[in-house]
Amino acid sequence: MLRTITLGSCVSVQGTFVRNMANGKIAVRVGDKTFVGYPISKKAA
Repeated sequence: MLRTITLGSCVSVQGTFVRNMANGKIAVRVGDKTFVGYPISKKAA
């Protein structure tokens, strides 16, 4: 499933969902890299 996360105030990354983190962030994979950030709500996307 594709998910979008924010890494900063202006940077977003869209990738394949990997896992939920304990602090409310999620991990997504893009190619061979994994990024962790806060998910964008489905209403905004």
